[in-house]
Amino acid sequence: MLFPSLAVLPASASAGAVLFVLAGAACADTGTPGWTFSGFGTVGVARSDERQADFVATILQGNGAGHTARWSRHVDSKLGGQVDFTLDPRWSAVLQVVSQQRHDNSYQPRVEWANIKYQVTPELALRLGRIALPVFIAADYRKVGYAYPWVRTPIEVYGVLPLSSSDGADLSWHWNGESVRSTTQVLYGHTDVALYGGARLHGRGIAGLSHTVERGALSARASVMTARVSLSMYPELSDALRGFSAQGRDIARRLDVADKRASMVSLGMNYDPGQWFVLGEAGYTQVDGYLGGTRSAYLSSGWRHGDLTPYAGYARVRGIRPHGPKAVSLDGLAPPYAAAGAALNAGLDMLLVRSVPSQSTLSAGLRWDCAPNLALKFQHERVTTRRGSRGLFINSTPDYEPGRTAHVTSAALDFVF
Repeated sequence: MLFPSLAVLPASASAGAVLFVLAGAACADTGTPGWTFSGFGTVGVARSDERQADFVATILQGNGAGHTARWSRHVDSKLGGQVDFTLDPRWSAVLQVVSQQRHDNSYQPRVEWANIKYQVTPELALRLGRIALPVFIAADYRKVGYAYPWVRTPIEVYGVLPLSSSDGADLSWHWNGESVRSTTQVLYGHTDVALYGGARLHGRGIAGLSHTVERGALSARASVMTARVSLSMYPELSDALRGFSAQGRDIARRLDVADKRASMVSLGMNYDPGQWFVLGEAGYTQVDGYLGGTRSAYLSSGWRHGDLTPYAGYARVRGIRPHGPKAVSLDGLAPPYAAAGAALNAGLDMLLVRSVPSQSTLSAGLRWDCAPNLALKFQHERVTTRRGSRGLFINSTPDYEPGRTAHVTSAALDFVF
């Protein structure tokens, strides 16, 4: 667990969330054999006035608010549990399981964390197993809605990396100065995630480096990560391109995501003196193939007044389409072949519209810590996609028009126990 996560918590909500976040660390510090159980969850509902696509919290969901149903309980609702086990001062383990809507519309629980930790020295720790990817400020608690002020983490930044964990190992080094606390983390692993229609996302050679710094009310986190990825989606379009022409084969080779290099850089800062906070993050991703690249960022601020925390924010993501030709030439082709080529070009354009996200969101909301370990949130967002992209919406219909604005209203009840 990383200490900077605590800086994001509203002052009136800190006690319960701190107990949750540090449950395993407390046992490990005492060295007393035993185990603890803690849990978290969200009961949420969201409404979108965009009827031609679904608004979702992550593209790994099956449906959301808008096209499938104007009101949806699936966007934010989830339930999770965590078991921390301590054997002695050096050995401990953690298991976290989360149930939320998946790509197949089910709520089949998924193991988010399952790792064994060896405390080599008081400052140095080694973990083996399924581990949270050390990217973004909320990497260690992005599933715990109670731990941040919003209904959901800004999807323009967190949505470009929907994966939250990998299987492998990491090494963390905590080192402190007179007024600064720092954590350096290196990670290596792999992942395999099921997607729509039997497709899968494979990531191998995932290597990451993260560095976190805290000084007083200020905390910051910088991360860099690289991997080789394969994504088995749209095989029919790829096969059709390869069979059309030499140019089609070249386009398919460049756009296919088959063992392609992926990289990501992120930087986040949080200033939280107690009564108010300012939080912002920025990231850059690049994937060789049709996924292209993204530049994303958000800035959010809030003011605490007793149990109430009003907040507002702005977020944006700008997609970068892959380089090179993205359509086959139709010059000199007979009408039947030209028609087939035009259909391929339309498919390529639709692929890029769906795969390269560009959108911006203005948001405002209110958090009410209505009871110990319980927070009620209301949030309204104005989401605008850019032309040539459906943004981070899913399940778009043929009538969907990029460049429109959707109004999304959400309510969520977050809890920890």
